[in-house]
Amino acid sequence: MSPARSAPGCPPAADMVHATSSLLLLLLSLALLAPGHSAKKCLLTGKWINDLGSNMTIGAVNNRGEFSGTYHTAVTATSNDIKESPLYGTQNNINKKTQPTFGFTVNWKFSESTTVFTGQCFIDRNGKEVLKTMWLLRSIVDDINDDWKATRVGINVFTRLRSVKE
Repeated sequence: MSPARSAPGCPPAADMVHATSSLLLLLLSLALLAPGHSAKKCLLTGKWINDLGSNMTIGAVNNRGEFSGTYHTAVTATSNDIKESPLYGTQNNINKKTQPTFGFTVNWKFSESTTVFTGQCFIDRNGKEVLKTMWLLRSIVDDINDDWKATRVGINVFTRLRSVKE
């Protein structure tokens, strides 16, 4: 049996196979090591801090996507003492995506207001989990004519709080 022959003016077939194999291995390695493209799943459970210094703790997410936890805000528009407040929410897990969407409600224990958050859990380019959220805060007003000023809107970015052991 004779070795594969190349057409005149073309590199030998064995060299082309070797070059193609090397290129495929390089591309596969780059795809596996590319930052921000990992299969790591962003998990809501744990302790988080936002850009204003507010802290929240989210408990385990059950198989229906439901979770609860606590929120301790660092900011308030009231003169009341800030108190840790409960939060209740759901995570969309229909498609079991690695960067799920979610929503939760905080019923403030120190003021007559409620805040709803909606957002998505991301893995950033450095492999860190980040929660990007938008919120609506509804405050009580005494008269329907003041309804126009009862709802505020904003955004917060949360990053995971690491324990001392980590």
